[in-house]
Amino acid sequence: MKVRNSLRSLKKRHKDCQVVRRKGRVYVICKSNPRFKARQGSAKKR
Repeated sequence: MKVRNSLRSLKKRHKDCQVVRRKGRVYVICKSNPRFKARQGSAKKR
């Protein structure tokens, strides 16, 4: 997974990219081009 300081820029990179929040992390998923997968933020500690 690629590391970027801003995942918004990855959203604009490709039309199929989606920004999704899961378990306190922000993911960029791209089904048509998995190269653009990215993750930001660490999971919250309990």
